[in-house]
Amino acid sequence: MTRHTHLSDGNLVERTLAGDDTAFRVLVERHTGAVFNTAYRLLGNRTDAADAAQDTFLREYRALHTFRTDAPLKPWLCRIAANVSLNRLKRRQPTVSLDDHPAGTDPPAIPDFSAEPQRELLKSERERELRTAILALPPDQRTIIELRHFQELSYAEIAATLEISVANVKVKLFRARKKLRILLTQETKS
Repeated sequence: MTRHTHLSDGNLVERTLAGDDTAFRVLVERHTGAVFNTAYRLLGNRTDAADAAQDTFLREYRALHTFRTDAPLKPWLCRIAANVSLNRLKRRQPTVSLDDHPAGTDPPAIPDFSAEPQRELLKSERERELRTAILALPPDQRTIIELRHFQELSYAEIAATLEISVANVKVKLFRARKKLRILLTQETKS
């Protein structure tokens, strides 16, 4: 598999289409983190995110022949992951907290507070508040926050991913940030 790791995503796609299963495995390994994180931030739990990531790669494999090998793969995969996750959200209501974890799964990692305990505790609390506020956003706003701030896509990449204009991306991101600020302010006051 190491002979494939130096290849570009476009080359790996071409090899996959030619029947090279190892090339597809390299693509999956290369993009699993981004796909899982997109799904996790939208769905709020690891089990659903892992299932969504698996569905994403299955859909990628089936639609790979439609992918332009000169385009970046990551935004395309993030769009698939976001769509899969949003479809799952539509099927289930209400939203599950990131702090909940189903029986049989690992609980959230316990942070190491040995160095600078107060700072670490405050940071952990702010991260929890942010996760809670992001999950309170409508799915479309959650998606745009995820793509911009966690996947670090450019406005143009987000526009291509969501199939909207760059101007629309900016408007939606502005509204999502504004709503997030309101939610975080409310959280601080409670």
